[in-house]
Amino acid sequence: VEQTANGVRINQPASHLENGETLLQGVVRETFEETAYRFTPQALLGVYHWRKPNPNPGKDITYLRFAFIGSASGHDPKQKLDKGIIRAVWMSLQEIRACVEMHRSPQVLACVEHYLAGQRFPLSVLTHL
Repeated sequence: VEQTANGVRINQPASHLENGETLLQGVVRETFEETAYRFTPQALLGVYHWRKPNPNPGKDITYLRFAFIGSASGHDPKQKLDKGIIRAVWMSLQEIRACVEMHRSPQVLACVEHYLAGQRFPLSVLTHL
């Protein structure tokens, strides 16, 4: 759960890569910074492309999300969460579907639905040169 310019929204841990960071290093770091849980990636869920419409011509924003499946462990209650992050929350599918209007983007539900459908790709599809 995070505070955004559009109010409180629900999202999975997400952000930008830092300079010199691989996708796997980024997902581990971001998950810890936004949830205070240690994350071990085990599979790629998918790659999600979404263009957020903007009422101003030419001002649309395009998002490219790499979503990962893995295990969360080692919660650190002393870890301060990133700016804007209110808390990590675990929700059932019914709870997630019931609050679609609070999702940060359509990527939130798409990722959950694909995970539940069994979609998975091996981490070996990622190549860092």
